[in-house]
Amino acid sequence: MSHKYLAFDIETAKVLPENVSDLNSFRPLGITCAAIWCTEKNEPEVFYSETPDGFPAPQMSEQDLVSLIKYIQQKVDSGYTIITHNGLGFDFDILAEESGHFSACRKLALQHVDMMYHFFCGKGFPISLNAAAKAIGLSKPADIDGAVAPTLWKEKEYQKVLEYVAQDCRLTLDIAETSEQNDRISWITQRGKQSYFELPSGWLTVEQASKLPLPDTSWMDNPWPRSKFTHWLE
Repeated sequence: MSHKYLAFDIETAKVLPENVSDLNSFRPLGITCAAIWCTEKNEPEVFYSETPDGFPAPQMSEQDLVSLIKYIQQKVDSGYTIITHNGLGFDFDILAEESGHFSACRKLALQHVDMMYHFFCGKGFPISLNAAAKAIGLSKPADIDGAVAPTLWKEKEYQKVLEYVAQDCRLTLDIAETSEQNDRISWITQRGKQSYFELPSGWLTVEQASKLPLPDTSWMDNPWPRSKFTHWLE
């Protein structure tokens, strides 16, 4: 394996109405917990704040988020490459807002590998984590997703949410490593067929992927610009 990866994911705190299409209109969202899962590790590391009586807090404190950022940076300094699925457009953006440490989060975001963003820069459209997971015989749980995780946390189903965020890290890590081995990422299309996107140079960091030529999106009605993901970096 040419990289030591650190998969990273967060869960937000604010309970939102059903079928929300624009999360940004409800910000700030807060962060209940986060997880990382490193290459060659059998277990994840999970992070959350605690109340004075030792129970998980409604959301992570700024101090704990800053500690998390410093810990991730230490991992990067020791040779790990951060890997996410939409970490540029979501996780690091939210982390920057909630921690107040924009500069550190910007640096981490630019140097990390966001599988979805790399794919988007090459194809002009995104794919879900689950679509990529199913292509390698894995799947996200059917009874929980990021939309219901805030409600579960509020209902004190802490372990269920921690297991969910950790599993997303594990899926991200498995997809990243399998794709690197195969020099391509596969996914299941909306028509139920398997397709793939070549990775001739392996995974690219956000900074590297942003330099790829723009794909042909003339067949789309409303193609997304890259600024949809990168706007907060400016």
